[in-house]
Amino acid sequence: MNITDTADDLGFAIIDSKRSERTGYPEVVYCAGKTVEQSEAVIIRMREKGIPVLGTRAQAELARRIQKRFPEAEYDDVSRVLIAGRIRGAADLRGKVMVVAAGTSDLAVAREAALSAEFFGSRTELVTDVGVAGIHRLFNRLEDLRKANVIVAVAGMEGALAGVVAGLVSAPVIAVPTSVGYGASFGGLSALLGMLTSCAPGISVVNIDNGFGAGYQANLINQLASGEKREA
Repeated sequence: MNITDTADDLGFAIIDSKRSERTGYPEVVYCAGKTVEQSEAVIIRMREKGIPVLGTRAQAELARRIQKRFPEAEYDDVSRVLIAGRIRGAADLRGKVMVVAAGTSDLAVAREAALSAEFFGSRTELVTDVGVAGIHRLFNRLEDLRKANVIVAVAGMEGALAGVVAGLVSAPVIAVPTSVGYGASFGGLSALLGMLTSCAPGISVVNIDNGFGAGYQANLINQLASGEKREA
């Protein structure tokens, strides 16, 4: 494949239409910072080429416009994830990714992680409100957590959930700090530093509020654990 001949130029954006041939998965549309019209044009062109689309941080107006043109498109107004087309149907999802959210305030980021992993082909389960302030609720789901190939732990405040989970399971844990918390949480920096400095092994950390990045990475790990080898 000639990797220099994969672009579709819209003038304001260049679509990488052959990314899935190189990496196994299509380009994702980050909608924040784009106008509704710009995101809409990108998504329409991708769908016209038969490319499944995951749009993150998508505006409700954008979702309405896309759903009018593509009625099968799905929009989650909590995470602001927009999906138009699927890589795999529900019956073909593989393995298991568990996403655990410390509190309801972390739900938007957790749902972004879960929906992203599912879009790319992983069977996912979301568990909410299992933070360390009510740690018994986490222990109630311990049997389920130990069946997962990979776990995404989403937490704000001091970010302790990831270390607790990693100390209880054998699966890799992807930690997602969120910008949830009072003043000294510094918009998620305290959670980020807490996760980076955790003494529990087996944790990797993504950027603050980056549910998509965690979901993508969780899917890669899950697919390998499920026996799928991607061809470049």
